[in-house]
Amino acid sequence: MSYIVNTPLKNFFSGKAKLGISACLLGQKVRYDGGHKQDYFLTETFGRYVEWVPVCPELEVGMGVPRESVRLVGTKDEPKMIAERSGKDWTAEMNSYADKRVKSLKALELAGYVFKKNSPSCGMERLRLYNAKGVSSRDGRGLFASAVMKELPLLPVEEEGRLNDPVLRENFIEKVFAYHRWQEFTKGRKSVRALIAFHTNHKLLVLAHSDPHYRRLGRMVAEAKKLPIGVVYEQYGRILMEALAVHATAKKHCNVLEHMIGYFSRQLSADERKEIVDLVVDFRRQLIPLIVPLTLVRHYVNKYHVAYLQEQIYLEPSPKELMLRNHV
Repeated sequence: MSYIVNTPLKNFFSGKAKLGISACLLGQKVRYDGGHKQDYFLTETFGRYVEWVPVCPELEVGMGVPRESVRLVGTKDEPKMIAERSGKDWTAEMNSYADKRVKSLKALELAGYVFKKNSPSCGMERLRLYNAKGVSSRDGRGLFASAVMKELPLLPVEEEGRLNDPVLRENFIEKVFAYHRWQEFTKGRKSVRALIAFHTNHKLLVLAHSDPHYRRLGRMVAEAKKLPIGVVYEQYGRILMEALAVHATAKKHCNVLEHMIGYFSRQLSADERKEIVDLVVDFRRQLIPLIVPLTLVRHYVNKYHVAYLQEQIYLEPSPKELMLRNHV
């Protein structure tokens, strides 16, 4: 697949992105008590646009359902997974399983992963970790989650609990679709020309997250002929995902909106210009959601056929039906 600047946004990737997920979040009864933790946003809303790859490390490693609960014991760098009643040590088995399972997941080219919070296998952060005296701290990370994040460092990952925050939800899903686009893009013939086109379409999306990364990627593309194309692609993908990991803010969004308005400002009447500027100000003050000024910007972009802006991923980085920008 090749990219050109005038490619319609809807053709930027084909097929559903594959995401790993803790199986209990899909409603599968695999928890230690035989229950589940179905998340209806993930299954009924987001799930319409992605393909879930369910994983339950504790079940798949042979613990069974129902099963004795386990907890993390030891140090932050070398946690052990210990059964609470019997004291059985599952560490070696879980680590061995995780190594093999992550390799199989890597082959699936996942575009993201949603973990179950507070799980000794799947929790991403701030898990209870008990020392030798039985005193706990919030320094733990699930053994399986740790393996995934180490082996797939660019992969967008999040816990289901944090996705209740509209800003974190929008940021995670935006990263998922960006990573999927990048994965699909890199399957095509590698060239500086193709990379320039990809970068051009993603400029304002990156700028909404991180100006330093925006400038760094711009320099990288401008100097792309100085390095082997494979090296340039590897570096670009890594820095792109680093940029998108920096949270967009109202101030950054306003900077992008004002930048876009500059492309058609002279074609607006005084009243039209005042209206759109006032909406940006209201958004900056958090009186209205991002979708309000963005919708008017999109209207003028299409009305005046601003080709460069029409192809900006920033205008629609994820399916509009998810309504993510209605809440940020």
